[in-house]
Amino acid sequence: MRILEWILVIVTVISAVVIWVAPKHRVVGGGTLSALALAILLHGGMDHFRLQLMPTYIVAFVLLIVLSVQLWKSRRNIQNTQKQKRRSWFKTILASILVLALSAGTMVLTSLFPAFTMPESTGSFAIGTFSQQLTDDSREETKSVEPGDKRELMINVWYPVDQETAKGLPLEHYPAELGEAISLVFGIPPVVFSYLDTIPTHVVKGAEVSAAQSKYPVLLFSPGIRSTRFQSMTAIEELVSHGYIVVGIDHPYTSAQVTFSDGDVASYQPDPDFPTSKELYQYNIKGIGIRAEDASFVLDTLTQWNSHDPNQLLEGKLDLDSVGIFGHSYGGATTAEALAQDDRFKAGLSLEGGFWGKISTTDLKQPFMYIMSGGTAKSLDPDATAKDKVFYPEFEPDLDRVMSNSLNDTYYLTVENLFHQSFTDISLISPKMFARGMTPEHNVDITRSYALAFFDRYLKGEEQPLLQGPSSKFPEATYDTKYTKLRHQKAE
Repeated sequence: MRILEWILVIVTVISAVVIWVAPKHRVVGGGTLSALALAILLHGGMDHFRLQLMPTYIVAFVLLIVLSVQLWKSRRNIQNTQKQKRRSWFKTILASILVLALSAGTMVLTSLFPAFTMPESTGSFAIGTFSQQLTDDSREETKSVEPGDKRELMINVWYPVDQETAKGLPLEHYPAELGEAISLVFGIPPVVFSYLDTIPTHVVKGAEVSAAQSKYPVLLFSPGIRSTRFQSMTAIEELVSHGYIVVGIDHPYTSAQVTFSDGDVASYQPDPDFPTSKELYQYNIKGIGIRAEDASFVLDTLTQWNSHDPNQLLEGKLDLDSVGIFGHSYGGATTAEALAQDDRFKAGLSLEGGFWGKISTTDLKQPFMYIMSGGTAKSLDPDATAKDKVFYPEFEPDLDRVMSNSLNDTYYLTVENLFHQSFTDISLISPKMFARGMTPEHNVDITRSYALAFFDRYLKGEEQPLLQGPSSKFPEATYDTKYTKLRHQKAE
C-alpha cells in the first residue's frame, strides 16, 4: 500500500473511535472530520481512487456523514442524556467489528493487487517512446465489419535516450489497455485493474534519440493472444536501456482491445470452436501467418523511416542489419514464423509459443531461443494426467523438428516455478497470486536477463556467460541438452 493509502485507513479507524468515545466533543469531532476529509482528498488527488480500497471508502463516507450530523447536533445543543446513558454497547461493539473488518478487507485487496513500483533497468540509457498507427495498403483486413478495409496496426517504438535529456520529463504510466488484456486472459473484471494507469514506468515522451551511438539494433515484440504490446514493459525497458530500439506490435482481433490513433477500436475476437485438434491447428496456421506478415510490414515501415522518418526521430538510427524478434505465447509463435518467412530477422526468442506454418516444415536458419515454463513443461510428460491449457497435441513433434533440424544455434531453457503468463509483468501486478516461489522482481528478471543475453550475443556479437550453462543467479533455469546446440560455433 502507498503511504497515503495507509494514512487513509488509519485516519478512518481513528475517526470511528472518536465517534464512539467522544461523540459530543465539538473540537475533537471537528478536527476528526477535517482530518478524514483531508485524507480522502489527498489520496484521491495524488494516488487516485482504486477499487481495492472500496471497503475503506464505504466506511469513510459513513463516518463523514455521522461526524457531520454530530457536529450539527452539538451546535444546536441537542442533548438527550437519558438516551446517551442507554447507549447499546452491543451496537458499539458490532459497529467496531464492521469498521475493522472493512479496513482489513482493504488491506487484503491491496495486498493482492498492490500499487507496485517497476524494477529499475540495468542499462545506461533512459527510455523514450512514441506510438504510431500503420496501414498496410497491400493487405485487406479479414475480420473487420466493413468489406475492403485495409490491415491496420498500432505500434509503440521505445528507443534509447540520454539520462540528462530524460530528467524533468514526466514519466509515462502503464496504459489502460493492460488492464483490459489481463481481464481477458484471467476472466477478472477490468475495473480491478483500473488503477494500473497510475503506475509510472521509466518511459518518457518527446525526447530525442541518444547520439551515444550512430545507430542501434532493432527488436520487434509480439504479444500473446488477448494481450497487448504493453504486457512485458520490464523486459522492453531493460532491452532499450542497453541500447536497443524495440517496437511493440498490437495485432488487431487477436490482441486485446486495440485503440487506434484515429479513435477506431478493434476488439479481440475469440477463436471459433473446432471439433478436432487438426482443424484448430490449420486455423492457427492462418492466424499466425497474418501476424508474421504484420511483423514483416512493420520492418518494411522501419526501413522507410530509416531513410525518411515523418517523426524525425529514427532517421539513420536503425541498424537494419541487426534486427531480432521476440514474443510470448501466440507472439512466440509469430516470432518463429517470422524467422521462417523473412530472412531479415537475424535472431528470435520465443517465450513459450507454438509452431504453426512454414516454421514446422522448413529448417530454421537463424539463431533461436525457446524458454518454457516449468508448469507447461510438465504437460510434455507422457504420464501427465493433467495437461496445461496452452498445450496442444501437435506441439511436441513440431518442437522436436524445429529444434533438431535447425541450421543455426538453438537454446531450450526450462524455468521451474514459472507458468505460462509468468513471462509478462503479471507477477508485479499480483505477487501473491502469480509470483510462485520467488519474488516478483526475480520473476521478471529471469525473462529480461535471458532476452538481453540472447540478443547481445547474436545481434551485438558479445559473449554471454548466461547462455553457456547453469547460473547461480537463476538456479531454477535449466538448459535441455537435446535441443540446446551451438551448431554455428562447431561450423567455425
